[in-house]
Amino acid sequence: MVTSSVAPDDPAAHRGISRRTQSDIYRAGISGTKPAVPIDPVALKAAARKALSAEAFAYIAGGAGSERTMTANRRAFDRWQVWPRPLRDVSTRDLGVEFLGRMRPTPLLLAPLGVMEMAHAEADLAVGRAAASLGVPYTLSNQASFPMEEVADAAPHGSRLFQLYWSASDDLNRSLLARAEESGCEAIVITLDTHLLGWRTRDLDLAYLPFTRGMGIAQYTSDPAFQQLVRERAAAPKGDAPGVRVTPRAVAAALMIARKGAPLTGGASLRDNLRSPLPRAAVETFLDVFSTPALTGEELAKAREWTSLPIILKGIVHPDDAQAALDAGMDGIWISNHGGRQIDRSVPTLDVLPEIAERVAGRVPIVFDSGVRGGADAVIALALGATVVALGRPYAYGLGIAGEVGVREVMRNVLAEIDITLGLAGLTSASQLDRDALRKV
Repeated sequence: MVTSSVAPDDPAAHRGISRRTQSDIYRAGISGTKPAVPIDPVALKAAARKALSAEAFAYIAGGAGSERTMTANRRAFDRWQVWPRPLRDVSTRDLGVEFLGRMRPTPLLLAPLGVMEMAHAEADLAVGRAAASLGVPYTLSNQASFPMEEVADAAPHGSRLFQLYWSASDDLNRSLLARAEESGCEAIVITLDTHLLGWRTRDLDLAYLPFTRGMGIAQYTSDPAFQQLVRERAAAPKGDAPGVRVTPRAVAAALMIARKGAPLTGGASLRDNLRSPLPRAAVETFLDVFSTPALTGEELAKAREWTSLPIILKGIVHPDDAQAALDAGMDGIWISNHGGRQIDRSVPTLDVLPEIAERVAGRVPIVFDSGVRGGADAVIALALGATVVALGRPYAYGLGIAGEVGVREVMRNVLAEIDITLGLAGLTSASQLDRDALRKV
């Protein structure tokens, strides 16, 4: 953990983080204390597999199809090497970058990950607190396990963005954006690449989708527009619906849905929730309105009417789509293929980052994700044109292993490696990173 006399969102807070991190770890080791989570990314994933249920690990770690996009994302980094440059004074280094009109202490961002209750009971609350402690902005998922207002209360000084999955209901979209603004989010991240749910083989093999159990829909069940949709559905005449065979697992799913339905029933007892049609109607309503395959740029224009916050489009991989976002006056571009979770054999994001960065030409910030596992990866992405780099699965693994402490340690380790890599490349600030710091293999 970083120990400093300055605030975590002050750029000075992370000067010398690599030296402090290594010193803290080695000093603790004298008394036999080891890090709460493995530092090596491969070992981190292996430990998470042991800590999580089979369903949770499959959902977090899995990708689309044969998971060749996940492999391609990682192999893209292997095509670049960092040039070591000694004989330079790098005794003082600054990780700070400008993002969304503010100086940030680091170039790291937490990507939106849904259903984190699968990893830890405190889910988004733990992630929000950990991110705030290091001054790292947290992109809160539309599929969070806690309402955005509760995350804001848990980490009142944290920097947050809100990720919106564009719903089939305009009333719901409008309401979610208003809540994000009111709860102190700094920007809206509209995810574009889940208008159809990817062919996720691990989840299909287990016949498991957490949303059908009422998990990951807290932003919805706490929303007045969604609650109205649920009431209308519950009051509508019922047609013939396929039955669910009564098994112990089916009963457990019904109990979970009933518990998650408390916001819809005014906090009624579990028995009353089991009898109420609202919790089940909430799951069915969510599955109906979650996304729309009819989403176009014209639809997105409505978001400008519904919020005054900056809007970042997430899921950009083609340079022409980046140009379209610029033409539409969007405030940022997030290069992502959803970590390989949507399309098998997708274009790896790092391969298109330089071309998109050239097209954007510094007019708006570029967020980059997919395939980032450590600090050296982040350095490569920053050198190729990213403004900030978003971390995904690794922090979910940390959450599953050790809760809030695990998330904090994962971020700390990534930041320390960024700092070390920057210095060994002969640079003293993240803003100095460009193609000259790299060699293509």
